[in-house]
Amino acid sequence: MAQGFLYLAAVLDWHSRQILSWQLSNTLDVGFCLQPLADALRVAPAPHIFPADQGSQFTSLVYEPA
Repeated sequence: MAQGFLYLAAVLDWHSRQILSWQLSNTLDVGFCLQPLADALRVAPAPHIFPADQGSQFTSLVYEPA
């Protein structure tokens, strides 16, 4: 990639600090953020708290019900 940005979405276990899932993308669409969450929920129980940086992709109507 000669120019531009790469974005990282990662889901971490707060207790163990283990990376449960991650994904790189050159766009910030909602699907990019939903995939690591779906992957993490397959390997770990649903969390009681899921903090995010409140970017638009994390506050969209598609993401909120997940």
